[in-house]
Amino acid sequence: MPELPLANLRVVEIGSGDALAYCGKLFSDFGATVIKIEPPGGDPARRIAPLVDIGGGAKEGARESAGFAWLNTNKHSVTADLAVDADVTRVRALLRDADLLLDARPPAAIESSRLKHSDLRAADPALAITAISWFGEYGPYRDHAVTDAVCHSLAGLVKLVGPAEGPPVLPRDGQIAVMAGLTAFIPSLAGLYGRADGARRFAVSAFEAMLQISEFDTGLALESGFTRPRLAINRFGRGFPVGNFATQQGWLGVTVVTPAQWMSFCAMIGLPELGSDPRYSSTADRYLHADEISHIIHPVLMRKPAREWFEQGIALRLPLAIVPDMAELLAQPVHRARRAFAPVRIGAAAFDAPVLPQHLTRARPKPNGVAPLAGAHDGASFAPRARLARRAATPDDPPPLKGLRIIDLTMGWAGPTATRQMGDLGADVIKVESCQYPDWFRGTDPRGPYHPERTYEKTYWFQMMNRNKRGITLDLTSAAGLDLLKRLIRTADAVIDNYAADVLPRMGLDPAAMLAINPRLVVVTMPAFGTTGAWKDCRAYGSTLEQASGLPSVTGREEDPPTMLHTALGDPLGGVSAAAALMLGFMQQRNTGEGQHIDLSQVECTMQLTAPAIIAQAATGQAPPRIGNRHPRFVPNGCFPCLGEDQWITLAIRSDDEWPKLCEIMHRPDLAADPALATAEGRRLQEDRIEIAIRHWTATVRPDLAMVTLQAAGIAAGVARAPADLAADPHLMATGHWQPAVRRYMGPHLLPSVSYREGDAPRPYAITRLAPTLGQHNREVLGEVLGLGDDDIARLEADGVIGTAATSKKSKASSGGG
Repeated sequence: MPELPLANLRVVEIGSGDALAYCGKLFSDFGATVIKIEPPGGDPARRIAPLVDIGGGAKEGARESAGFAWLNTNKHSVTADLAVDADVTRVRALLRDADLLLDARPPAAIESSRLKHSDLRAADPALAITAISWFGEYGPYRDHAVTDAVCHSLAGLVKLVGPAEGPPVLPRDGQIAVMAGLTAFIPSLAGLYGRADGARRFAVSAFEAMLQISEFDTGLALESGFTRPRLAINRFGRGFPVGNFATQQGWLGVTVVTPAQWMSFCAMIGLPELGSDPRYSSTADRYLHADEISHIIHPVLMRKPAREWFEQGIALRLPLAIVPDMAELLAQPVHRARRAFAPVRIGAAAFDAPVLPQHLTRARPKPNGVAPLAGAHDGASFAPRARLARRAATPDDPPPLKGLRIIDLTMGWAGPTATRQMGDLGADVIKVESCQYPDWFRGTDPRGPYHPERTYEKTYWFQMMNRNKRGITLDLTSAAGLDLLKRLIRTADAVIDNYAADVLPRMGLDPAAMLAINPRLVVVTMPAFGTTGAWKDCRAYGSTLEQASGLPSVTGREEDPPTMLHTALGDPLGGVSAAAALMLGFMQQRNTGEGQHIDLSQVECTMQLTAPAIIAQAATGQAPPRIGNRHPRFVPNGCFPCLGEDQWITLAIRSDDEWPKLCEIMHRPDLAADPALATAEGRRLQEDRIEIAIRHWTATVRPDLAMVTLQAAGIAAGVARAPADLAADPHLMATGHWQPAVRRYMGPHLLPSVSYREGDAPRPYAITRLAPTLGQHNREVLGEVLGLGDDDIARLEADGVIGTAATSKKSKASSGGG
């Protein structure tokens, strides 16, 4: 196998936090030398459960965090006190030979430190830096106290989840690590790829990274003028049946959206007459009759185990999934065959954990590996080396991916999110649709005004996912259209698609065929379970990916069904995972001159969110209990009702010192004086009593005022915002997250920005291209890139190979993901 794509990089990590650690893991597991700077005694995250025994000798009886070990495989650990001159000098020496500093210290701590970024850049302008923080370096939330649940709440990812009466369901910790870590990795590696134009500094906001998940619902709310209500557990307003259903053995994840899927589902369960019943013919009708349909299908699904229904669904091309618990997930042969799990070792401890899902077929990531003990490399000598960059980038330098061309064959949410990341960083993304089959994010119902009013040009979420791209149309069912696509592939650096695994091969465009056309091509495919294995033909939406990842089985309360967190959680996560895969492919392409197929499984991508529970199962033999909105370390922790209709605040007491402050705010000196409540262990024994007291206070206060009051006392708290609220969020307004745009057919609208800032800029990159209208760049691309003349293009238009208006469909191609 060739050398790993990042083997020529050296990275230094400073700070703590799992987003930093996951970003660093992406570097270390793909070959970079990553040096983690820890305080004396080690990173505090080493003490977060579940803990494993790390061995004998001097370490006899010592225990360390299994989750920390997974996040820090293949890194080096150096301990240093950044308040001590000698240690600061040692760290500066390490930075002199590093390509990149990843820094997760709070912005205020960086500004007041001896390793201030402006000083480092002044002394060493060729050092690239990425700062990772909860809210970025500007704005009113910058210095807020925060937890994962608080960040989720502010990002619009809590309020719509759970029972109608509340409370909304909070997620488990560890999910922001993956989304924010990937979001930091992508521009960091892009900057190193474009190093000839200088080293860059990025500041990444975990909060804005999470908005990549909620932005679909924000767009829906902005378009419709309202936010859908919180309906029930596992109901997100996407039609019905959607959710997790009990079977004879296990749980079955179902997402039935289209009329054809409904007919196939009814035939599968032996009730074809239900499919033809006019009461349930449309998505809206089934949504309105959801309870009625549930009572019909529940007893039928109990006749067979989930696996049998799922395998029937594959044959019928239905988006179904087995919803596994952690033990079942670890044992599933499809994941074992794809080597999705591998051992993590720390000291004498070893346990299985998810492997990074960016499956480069010519350079797979390290299959986890060894995590260092604190200070394991204090005496190590790191050889001097020549840094890749020679200077700092300037505002006059081109964006880091300028010169790369990507042929984008994706639709919906996941794939377009991946290519959007590349377009934001300067790549030439050519989005290929057809007039017969426009991107389904333009709309799925071709009846009514779809054609005469071009409603396919007016959907909010299409505009969000497809900024900074050029758009063309090609009828790939025609010989001429297919030939033009092959000619484009010859000019490209990468091709990406998110169809089901069998769609492009039927056209003669499997990865091997594309690599035969262009041997240096990076080919990214992203079906639900990858392109190999017994389940490779599974159809999936983003909801299917969450179901198959096992995440619902560890979310919510024990008495509830496996509980989902989002209408399509797997889509945005799969998108940023694919963007990271593209960047890794580009680095390998640059190093070797060769292309390769990257076989991404979107289920494996989503399993990264489930990693803490998978690791607990593997390391201890037990998955963590489902404790609802409570937290294993923070007591109290929850989402509480506020003054007003369906208004909620999420708060957490992270230390015993914060408890009396909360009591003072609630005007409850009796609770503060109770010695039984002075510790988290004591409070846990009386959590019901404490939560009643909190609800009595929060019910009298507006949620924003509650947040301000709690934050002033240093208590982590955030309003559970609805997606529609985000367009007026004070932090997002102050930091320029929403950019006003005016586009043909669409008119004035708001678009989200990237989740990072470059340099010291308080505001994001300006959007340089709005989402293309259908076929907008046909002449530009076919003329400039392929050299076609006006007569050639006119002939293609007359033959219906290209066009700028949607037409009736000729055949059906199924997507493999959202």
